[in-house]
Amino acid sequence: MFVNRENELSALEERYRSDKAELLIVYGRRRVGKTTLLLEFLRRHGGIYLLARETSEFENLGRFSKRLAEYFKDEFLLLNPFRSWDAFFEYLSARAKERLVVVIDEFPYLVKANPSLPSILQEYWDLKLSKTRIFLIICGSSISMMERLLGYKNPLYGRRTGQMKITSLDFFNARKFLPRYSIEDFVKAYGILGGTPAYLLQFDDNFGIEENLRRYFRPDSFLYGDAMFIFREEVNEPRNYFAIMEAIARGKNTLGEIMNETGLERAKVGKYLSVLIDLDFVKREIPITKSWKSRKGRYYIKDNYFAFWFRYVSPNADLIESWRGEELVEVVLEDLDNYLGYVFEDVAMQLLKCLNEKNKLPFKFLRIGRWWYRGEEIDIVALNEREKKALFVEVKWKEVNNAKRILRDLERKADMVGLKGWEKYYGLVGKVVKGKDELKGNGYSVWDLRDFKGCFS
Repeated sequence: MFVNRENELSALEERYRSDKAELLIVYGRRRVGKTTLLLEFLRRHGGIYLLARETSEFENLGRFSKRLAEYFKDEFLLLNPFRSWDAFFEYLSARAKERLVVVIDEFPYLVKANPSLPSILQEYWDLKLSKTRIFLIICGSSISMMERLLGYKNPLYGRRTGQMKITSLDFFNARKFLPRYSIEDFVKAYGILGGTPAYLLQFDDNFGIEENLRRYFRPDSFLYGDAMFIFREEVNEPRNYFAIMEAIARGKNTLGEIMNETGLERAKVGKYLSVLIDLDFVKREIPITKSWKSRKGRYYIKDNYFAFWFRYVSPNADLIESWRGEELVEVVLEDLDNYLGYVFEDVAMQLLKCLNEKNKLPFKFLRIGRWWYRGEEIDIVALNEREKKALFVEVKWKEVNNAKRILRDLERKADMVGLKGWEKYYGLVGKVVKGKDELKGNGYSVWDLRDFKGCFS
């Protein structure tokens, strides 16, 4: 199933049409859809897909030789496979007189077997490949290693012609995987699975959330086992990382709270959080009116799949391993609305970004985020500094019957943000908002789940 990725495909198409030598680095976490994207591009334009394995250099060179021999119908290469990367790149240089797309997937496995490979590629790119019409795409799932390839000290620095980080799908595009669900049920599914295609494909929208959770909470389930697999691929000693992720999943979002929850000292927590941010597992947020240097940062798990897994699955692995997942289903369903509060804030923020692009807000905002100060919080603040306009929005994952009181309190909190002289607007997002038309008539912006339909493409 190929969904969305219009921006990524458009960027690939543009580079393809350049007809110049291209060296593109494509990376992103496992299951996010990198390979599917690249195979779709190859389907449209032709080319060679080479998948590295975690095996010896000799074995990978032999497999690549066979694949190239089949593509070019080269009997000699079939009988005389490459014995070195020099021979491999020499062959590509000779064959790339016409436009040739070559995708090398899971490139980190090749570097692991031969750490000098980036240097070899650098030499051939400088001397030969850059003078051909090759479109070479290097792809990998190890965030840490792929970002090292982009680093200043790496031999490929300055040689790549572009890079593309593939991220998970947003709420509105992820919806295409489970179209039979109501929007409310899809919010729940999105909170459990996030926007990663491989995880969305594990749910069956012919069945409700409860039945899909029963299938999830089994020791043989892909959804149960994959978080552990991905973490162990990225970090050497996952124990302390797990403790921090579980603390954040339980709502311990400040550095002090995480220290108290895990018992780890400040320096260690800071170091582990830095690694988790670099690996795209965790994000740091600051109040929208503060500098990024602010000490008021809060930490959140970036992907809903991992947020759900560390909140409910990891602490209850004993139930799942003993085939008692049914008991965990009951626990999760009782607490799910509490968990979905933050998820729905993120979904509401995506809604506002969509409406912003469609010019359906009181003004065009340039920045969006959250605000908090001494126990007071505003779920969403959207700003246009040039025009000095601000939109303040409360988000409620419930049926809202007391909207006027919520909006009056929002106005009180907005006065604390300190945007003196700015033009201010106020809004509310809920599951269902009673009296929505009257509120709009009084100048408020109000949305509920019925309004989400306009952002589904």
